Amino acid sequence: MAPNMQRLSAVLLLVLLAATAAPPDTQAWQVPPGQTGLFNLENVFDLEYVTDPRISPSGGQVVYVRNSMDIRRDRRSSSLWTVNADGSRHRPLTDGDGSQYYPRWSPDGNRLLYVSSTEDEGSEMFIRWMDTGEAVQITHLEESPGSPSWSPDGSMIAFTMFVPGPDPPMVTLPGKPEGAEWAEPARVIDRLQYRADGAGYTEKGYTHLFVVPSTGGTPRQLTTGDYNHSGTPRWSPDGNHIYLSGNRRDNPEEEPSNTEVYRVRISDGQIYALTSRLGPDSNPVPSPDGQYIAYTGYDEEYLGYQQNDLYIMNADGSGKRLLTDTFDRSVSNPQWSQSRNGLFVQYDDQGRTILAFVSMSGQVRELVDDLGGTSLGRPYSSGSYSVSPGGAFAYTRSRPDRPSELGLGSYGGSGGGGQDAGARTLTGVNEDLFGNKQLGDVEEIWYESTHDGREIQGWIVKPPNFDPARDYPMILEIHGGPFAAYGPHFSAEVQLYATAGYVVLYTNPRGSSSYGREFGNLIHHNYPSEDYEDLMSGVDAMVERGYVDSDRLYITGGSGGGVLTAWSIGKTDRFRAAVVAKPVINWYSFVLTADGPSFFYRWWFPGYPWEHRDHYMDRSPISLVGNVTTPTMLLTGEEDYRTPISETEQYYTALKLQGVESVMVRIPGSGHGIASRPSQLMTKVAHILTWFEDH
Repeated sequence: MAPNMQRLSAVLLLVLLAATAAPPDTQAWQVPPGQTGLFNLENVFDLEYVTDPRISPSGGQVVYVRNSMDIRRDRRSSSLWTVNADGSRHRPLTDGDGSQYYPRWSPDGNRLLYVSSTEDEGSEMFIRWMDTGEAVQITHLEESPGSPSWSPDGSMIAFTMFVPGPDPPMVTLPGKPEGAEWAEPARVIDRLQYRADGAGYTEKGYTHLFVVPSTGGTPRQLTTGDYNHSGTPRWSPDGNHIYLSGNRRDNPEEEPSNTEVYRVRISDGQIYALTSRLGPDSNPVPSPDGQYIAYTGYDEEYLGYQQNDLYIMNADGSGKRLLTDTFDRSVSNPQWSQSRNGLFVQYDDQGRTILAFVSMSGQVRELVDDLGGTSLGRPYSSGSYSVSPGGAFAYTRSRPDRPSELGLGSYGGSGGGGQDAGARTLTGVNEDLFGNKQLGDVEEIWYESTHDGREIQGWIVKPPNFDPARDYPMILEIHGGPFAAYGPHFSAEVQLYATAGYVVLYTNPRGSSSYGREFGNLIHHNYPSEDYEDLMSGVDAMVERGYVDSDRLYITGGSGGGVLTAWSIGKTDRFRAAVVAKPVINWYSFVLTADGPSFFYRWWFPGYPWEHRDHYMDRSPISLVGNVTTPTMLLTGEEDYRTPISETEQYYTALKLQGVESVMVRIPGSGHGIASRPSQLMTKVAHILTWFEDH
């Protein structure tokens, strides 16, 4: 084992065992003795955050999912908490083993539905009576339930669930003695989509719609066939039908995004398609009086970046109308106002996630611009909300220096009168940690790209106790996607880099979402390309500020950010070291080994790789490996099926053949989310900082 690998292994061992004694040589990721007021690696297990806030029908109470870190199991766990709208009576509802999630109020607000999951018992649905606190399990399922919803009269629960299909062996070997232990049988694969990141090799079967009495009983399957159904089932106001989306076409593997909105009759499971165009139609939501169905979707153009628009149609599928035809942002999560005069939606705009109200004439009114905070590792846009019939809304509220908290506001116009109330924060789940910690300040920056003068947005995170008269090393941190967006949100990884003394720059180069259709599609069949100039212009802008040392520049990114990191070091030697995390190195091999082959070749490229060989290779970082001199670490999960580790292995071998100083760090048992477990987030940051410190 080489000396550098010995050092990296020692770092990992220290992280995982949480050793109390400091190593002889203090690492960059360790907080110096006596500076306990700084955010450090051990604090990763202290992080908490709010998700899935659900406001009661009366608007007087909110139930939310409180997420925390279990240091013994090295997992995130969740429980349900409740708080009154005035901030009083903040207390837990569940405190048992496992995790509880999917809280859903009954229509009268007297009961709460939720799902509880344990390693031994699996996932089951429970009902809690809010006046007495009694809870009862209402299901005994073989698979996990998804997206449950109440019927209007509170008598039934609809949900989706995977139904395994038959998978007989191709051959049966003769002669096996009773009790003999032979090798595992061969795995026979006959599907195009046979594995998925985070799930591994997938079982044969399909996701279907079910209903079960809210008093408990045997679930009844309403949909059948070799089709997948998705989204939250939505009941018609009379309780006779359920609306949901699905792909019930003959070629779902070849057209994975071509979903439709369906109406399912409860009495006999009769199913009727309400949409029929080429393209995704999803998120159907009936209006309170049942006259209209709102939904999201778009006309398929096979572009890399396509935005969801908001539509409405009559309950029978007629009279389809686009509400957001002049609005250049992608909307999601529509929810009707009680008065039926419009809908609440959320969308991303310039890195922020917005909650807005869309009138029936298509006018969009922004309500709050700080949804988010649920992406702990890196500062991606995120967040969710719910609305009461009176127009009060609960949402995950984001701050640059805190993970998500519970926010509450109201929109008087949605209920037919009254005034808007300013949003306020009801929780402080992270104050015990951050109340006495100093974090790096987050500052917005705009600069021009040298390619075409476009304005590019980014954010600077400065070390605690920042002194503008000093020269600091800088890390350029690049987001994945590539059709995604960073924003002014809390990021454990970025804050840990700042604690270690680095200025961090993260940006939204061309191709990023939240800036409109044209900006997103600047990299259509053209990725990576001029987004490199966008990133380097950001580095130049930082050096010009006077506090960044141009001789101590570092670069890293994951997934699409790994692509751009590898691409960048193939074009410049200005960075002292690079960490390429879970990258695509060779688009030809990626399309044929990743978990979405039918999507990637058609949406991201002009056709099959063997028909467009030069196009694939011209965009592959492996084509530039002969230029690389930057010391490079590769960091990937061994069970990554989104950007398979074979991509990492190709690049590592090529770098070694070139004589470039390089190291490959493999995360056992991890898929694409290499920081999904607390210790893995710590491992990722510790390795990156150690590599940069060594250079």
